[in-house]
Amino acid sequence: MINTLYDKTIKLNWKKTIVQVLWVLMGVGTIVLFGAAMIIKNHKACADIKVEITGADEHLFIDEKDVKDLINEHSILENKKVNQIDLKAIETELEKTPWVKNAELFFDNNQVLQVKIQERQPVGRVFTAEGSSFYVDSSGVRLPLSDKLSARVPMFTNFPSDKEVMASSDSELLRGVVDMGKFITADSFWMAQIAQVYITPQGTFELTPTVGNQTIIFGDADDVDNKFNNLYTFYKKAWLQNGINTYSKLDVRFDNQVVAVKRGAEISVADTAKANAAIQALMIDKRSFTAKATMPAKDSTVPVKEKQENNLKTSLSSNNKRRSNTFSIVKKSNQIKK
Repeated sequence: MINTLYDKTIKLNWKKTIVQVLWVLMGVGTIVLFGAAMIIKNHKACADIKVEITGADEHLFIDEKDVKDLINEHSILENKKVNQIDLKAIETELEKTPWVKNAELFFDNNQVLQVKIQERQPVGRVFTAEGSSFYVDSSGVRLPLSDKLSARVPMFTNFPSDKEVMASSDSELLRGVVDMGKFITADSFWMAQIAQVYITPQGTFELTPTVGNQTIIFGDADDVDNKFNNLYTFYKKAWLQNGINTYSKLDVRFDNQVVAVKRGAEISVADTAKANAAIQALMIDKRSFTAKATMPAKDSTVPVKEKQENNLKTSLSSNNKRRSNTFSIVKKSNQIKK
């Protein structure tokens, strides 16, 4: 009985050993085949170059031809074997180009060199007090102008320095330019509305709008989102009430309010939080009336569409009168002595 169990144990151990040996041989064989395939691949010539450029939404300051020219300038790849091409060195040379943020190169299974380029995204064009100009990207890197095209980005004027190495105050100011540029370029309304951002000698910002004849005092680049949101709310209110050209100056440096100077030196302070709530209420009533207006009139000889438009105009006029107190501005009059 004991001998029988012993024989069975020996047989099981032999089977396990054989299976383990087979797995080892298969692993070794796979590695050998993989190595042989890599050797064969590395001795084949570069078949082609494929370039993919990302990172720029609306413009390409560097294109496929530029990339291929740069590669061939530093390493002629035509009929060159894969193992003779230093991909890391080519990546380094490509990243020396100002408009290239990152470059990655690799060969696919067909010996095609895949080139992945991430282009820098400009967020502003800066004009210095000395008269020079440059772009700045989302990382704060200064970029040269291009002979190919001009980027559609916010314009900042009167930057105090055109030096590559800047003082700490100028570096801080440039970071403010980047923050404002990133916000404006991300919003189609402000891209259309902001014509120019002037940098004052004190290092603050003043905006010149495309629509409206006033100066917008923005202050520093802190709390950019809130300042622009307050300004947007004020715009909606001003257009509803008086028209935007009523004001000669708007100051958005304060929390939840816009200080507006009317032409004739009358100052108004608008509580944008209350104004926004009132505008939302108006929009709800407007949508409610529009839904009712879409019901056809059975006994009317006036076309339905024309009647809807007339009713909507009447309703909006009534709504504006009813909410005139809601949109009221706290006014502080300053008498100017001539």
